[in-house]
Amino acid sequence: MITTPPLTPAVDLPAADAHGVLEGDTRRVLVVDDEESIRVALSRFLRSRGYDVAAASTGDEALAAIGEERCALVLCDVRMPGMSGVDLLPALLARDPEVAIVMLSAVNDAHTAAEAISRGAADYLVKPVELGDLQAAVDRALRRRSLLRERRRVERFVREEVVIRTAELEREKSALRELTVAIAETLINAMEVKEVFLRGHSQRVAALAASIASELVLDVDAVESVRLAGRLHDIGKIGIREEVLNKPGPLTDEETAHVRDHVRIGVEILSPLTHLGAVIEYVHDHHERFDGSGYPRGRRGEAITLGGRILAAADAFDAITSPRAWRAPLSPGEAIQLLESAAGSHLDPQVFGALRNCVLRRRSLTFIE
Repeated sequence: MITTPPLTPAVDLPAADAHGVLEGDTRRVLVVDDEESIRVALSRFLRSRGYDVAAASTGDEALAAIGEERCALVLCDVRMPGMSGVDLLPALLARDPEVAIVMLSAVNDAHTAAEAISRGAADYLVKPVELGDLQAAVDRALRRRSLLRERRRVERFVREEVVIRTAELEREKSALRELTVAIAETLINAMEVKEVFLRGHSQRVAALAASIASELVLDVDAVESVRLAGRLHDIGKIGIREEVLNKPGPLTDEETAHVRDHVRIGVEILSPLTHLGAVIEYVHDHHERFDGSGYPRGRRGEAITLGGRILAAADAFDAITSPRAWRAPLSPGEAIQLLESAAGSHLDPQVFGALRNCVLRRRSLTFIE
């Protein structure tokens, strides 16, 4: 057993606030011991060092005291009637996670010391304790508390800054996205002026594609990405010759290749806008076919982005339900019947099912109105 000289006057000890430990709420100390003589001696010593001292003889009194007013430090006896000091430790920390706790014990028990430290004690001293050792333990505990509080303050500040900066970035991203859409829509409007049959096509495809994405229970961000891709999917047609776009009859092989090149042109226009992310891939894939017979990369099945598969369905439906110079439009019901035969070849069957549900729901609502 380690023994030290009993408590003695400490007139020659350095002031506790020499290291700044008495600033703010670090002045209040709670002494918890069932022996009155020890409580009095510890309290007297701590008051001589400039601390505001409260005392308790039991664990319940200690919890009541710390509940009334925060303490920076608790000096707590290990063995007390009722609640032991080791059991009191987690209860104190539950009331105030920042409180520093120094345990005092008349028994030099390594197991108890280890348990107390593991439960959150800052230090463990064996009675009788020398005042110099007590002062050093108090300083260490308060310094550790101060460092922990500063670290938590910094972490809280960093978290708040991250939240603020993230919000700013989201606002900037949203503004950039809106600017991108505005510029793109200007290009699309200019392109649609070139062919009367294209007017409103991109807007209709965007709305239908978003409805299909919602029917497939995609999240809100994914639905909006599909909507934007629908708005932008034909932007490359601005690079297609007007005489080809407006040709009333069948296209030659050269003209067909020229029209198909609108996908490459569109991707080149959008590629610098890296913040669009998946939207560009959706545009790239909107003429791919589920069986691999599409263009420009001949992708098949799930190798085609889901956004691209959705756009392919919405684009095909709008194309055959819109008038062209060489044919009349199909009704929505006729279009669904025609596209049903393309499910599994041209279209993803699951996406077609969602398209059919959207069209049937729209027809039902129109009938009701």
